[in-house]
Amino acid sequence: MKEMYTSFQEAVKDIKDHDTIMVGGFGLVGIPENLILALVESNVKHLTVISNNCGVDDWGLGLLLQNKQIDKMIGSYVGENKEFERQVIEGELEVELVPQGTLAERIRAGGAGIPAFYTPAGVGTPIAEGQEVRTFDGKEYLLQHALKADFSLVRAAKGDRLGNLVYNKTARNFNPMMAAAGKVTIAEVEKLVEPGAIDPDHVHTAGVYVQGLIEGQQEKRIERLTTNANA
Repeated sequence: MKEMYTSFQEAVKDIKDHDTIMVGGFGLVGIPENLILALVESNVKHLTVISNNCGVDDWGLGLLLQNKQIDKMIGSYVGENKEFERQVIEGELEVELVPQGTLAERIRAGGAGIPAFYTPAGVGTPIAEGQEVRTFDGKEYLLQHALKADFSLVRAAKGDRLGNLVYNKTARNFNPMMAAAGKVTIAEVEKLVEPGAIDPDHVHTAGVYVQGLIEGQQEKRIERLTTNANA
């Protein structure tokens, strides 16, 4: 059985200053929001965060930004976060912007034990500056290194006590690959079930990648609400 946390504060207690963490989600979809809130409360500092984007100003990873807990962000999108933009412009935050597909592959490679790979994405752009470029079959490719983390924080719709996880539709996004790329993976699940309750064919993340779980309900905020004015 995996470790079952009784509070979100307990789940993140081993994350310390200067750690590198991966945080699942795309926008506000599939983010481990309660684990993020516990990190805010812990006041851990100087984090390097790997995530697609950095939440919004008042939710998700945006709360860590407001609290000046992140030193470096590795992601693919500044998004709807004005504080993120401000900190970048004023030099308060180091940012490594990566093409989204490259970011996903760097994380996947980290979980698969592949140290680096070549991709055509980014060739001829500022991303390639100072990086190794090689030619294969007459086409240039950029060397990209795998990404790993001290901790991966992911969210799933369902998890069992063996650590097997199932994600809900698009909330799967970066979560499975991040679960594989963290030295320690903590899963926030909406529903915790007993072993055998999940059909093996439906498992998205195998329990071998997960060290601990905690059950909790999420607010599931919408990043940007658009309505039909004529409705």
